[in-house]
Amino acid sequence: MTIEALKILIEEGLDAMNIDIKGDKEAVSRYCEANVEKVWRNARLAKENKVWLELTTLVIRRVNDDEECLRGIARRIKNELGEDTPWHLTRYYPAYKFAKDAYVPATSAKALEKAREIGREEGLNYVYVGNLPGHPFENTYCPNCQELLIKRYRLSVSRYNIKDGKCPKCGKGIPIIGH
Repeated sequence: MTIEALKILIEEGLDAMNIDIKGDKEAVSRYCEANVEKVWRNARLAKENKVWLELTTLVIRRVNDDEECLRGIARRIKNELGEDTPWHLTRYYPAYKFAKDAYVPATSAKALEKAREIGREEGLNYVYVGNLPGHPFENTYCPNCQELLIKRYRLSVSRYNIKDGKCPKCGKGIPIIGH
């Protein structure tokens, strides 16, 4: 997306967006034939304009699941967008051309859990695991005391436990919109 297009969307009322971060410079260039810096530029512009921003990385074995790549993404999120920016790490399933051209198995739960651990180690407060229905890390926990704040199953919320924008257990402010 161009800067001009994003600015028009923001001027017209865009207040939330999810941007896919496919990987580091090498992975994005090789598999997407794109410039990842333009993606990061758009993420920064959205954040600067108070657009609620969440990022998603489809974790694919041998493409973007190595520790260096994941740490690099996590650091950039924290340093450029802030520690409270949600990062969704989603499971890859073999499908369409990529599955035929370079067979890669579905991402394991263990690999996603390790990726989440890397994000948390790098200082991100809200790191989620996706495409694993019922997994505990699709939920939101207080980054201070680990109290379960939002319980999810796929796209449904079965429990919402944020009171006046704060964790009911420790009182930490929780910068989550919606409900």
